[in-house]
Amino acid sequence: MNVKVENIEKNVVQLEIEVDAAKFEEGMQKSYLKNAKRFNIPGFRRGKAPRKMVERYYGEQVLYEDAINFVCPEAYDKVVEEKDLHPVDRPEIDIKQIGEGQNLIFTAKVTVKPEVQLGEYKGLEVKKAEVNVTDEDVQKELDKAAEKNARIVTVEDRAVQSGDTVVIDFEGFVDDKAFEGGKASDYNLVIGSGHFIPGFEDQLIGKKAGEDVDVSVTFPEDYNSKELAGKPALFKVKVKEIKVKEMPALDDEFAKDVSEFDTLEEYKADLKKKLLEKAEHEAKHQTEDAIVEKAVENATIDIPQVMIEKQIDSSVRDFDYRLRYQGLDLQKYMEIMGMDPTTFRGQFAKKAEKDVKVQLVLEKISATENITASQEELDEEIKKLAENYNQNPEDFKKHLREDDIEYIKGTVVVRKTVDLLVENAKIV
Repeated sequence: MNVKVENIEKNVVQLEIEVDAAKFEEGMQKSYLKNAKRFNIPGFRRGKAPRKMVERYYGEQVLYEDAINFVCPEAYDKVVEEKDLHPVDRPEIDIKQIGEGQNLIFTAKVTVKPEVQLGEYKGLEVKKAEVNVTDEDVQKELDKAAEKNARIVTVEDRAVQSGDTVVIDFEGFVDDKAFEGGKASDYNLVIGSGHFIPGFEDQLIGKKAGEDVDVSVTFPEDYNSKELAGKPALFKVKVKEIKVKEMPALDDEFAKDVSEFDTLEEYKADLKKKLLEKAEHEAKHQTEDAIVEKAVENATIDIPQVMIEKQIDSSVRDFDYRLRYQGLDLQKYMEIMGMDPTTFRGQFAKKAEKDVKVQLVLEKISATENITASQEELDEEIKKLAENYNQNPEDFKKHLREDDIEYIKGTVVVRKTVDLLVENAKIV
């Protein structure tokens, strides 16, 4: 197999690959065997006509497509490995010569990983992220716990106040006509939450359970429904119930109810300890991120656009998955936000470019420093992952594909590379 490699653009190479006629003949025979049942030739049962007869009747070109699919990918993969190329996209294949008894010649144009020119990455000076947990932080945690354990009670002896939850029935009208999506029953609305059209919640303050209220509002100009944007509306509202949160007293009894501690002081001390551990963990990651960011800033890379687009694809998939988990739809989300696909993807572009650059720089540093993942480190990482999924490590490992193993190795190498940068940094 003869190969010519030509750099035709930055990060784009073109391979001219010549496959021996004998190898192409193997592909033609495989193509014939795969497609034999498709051919209907007079005098032969379907699928029983000899290959030569098929080629004579239909032309040998009828077998080319599958023969190419059998031969070219294998040849291409072999060349990529031999030439130590690192493609980041699918190749563009162009057949230059094909035919019985001839060598198959094709070109493969493909984008490859860019060269990374490292700058300074050792001895980088960064500020240590501060760790600070105040009494106010502890109080906020206490308030959250109290909020979770609050009782919702119905109020009957007073009117609606800000902060109350009201249970309402409502129907909205524009130009005296009810509009789609403007009606609900037994709706729980927190007054002051800002969840409804501006002015709606304020007009319920002072009303009592059982009252009917006409609420006049104007939809914002940027409202997500174009049919309603900027238009005045009237809502017929019935206030059915007024509810309020009854917060528990923050005392020793509260501490006993929500924690393993007997006193409020012990509970507060534990909260402070956990907040401190969390803050230290976050500070560690902030410091690491600052060091990596400096190493990336010092490097020079011309990133192919296709790598950024692929990273954007990944971000969009993650976003779509999270929406679906919440019972939402990506297309509907874009409509509500007034975005087209190009605008939506554009919001991920800057981060995608940064993520790709970080990945490439860390890969280059790990290669320069000969950082690898040992079998012991790999096994330990697999063990941790298995524990996260509540599985036996050996059973978990059996279900891992080769790509999964390589990904886990890469995770270990990245972590060790970041550790090296941190160890050699000047943290002030």
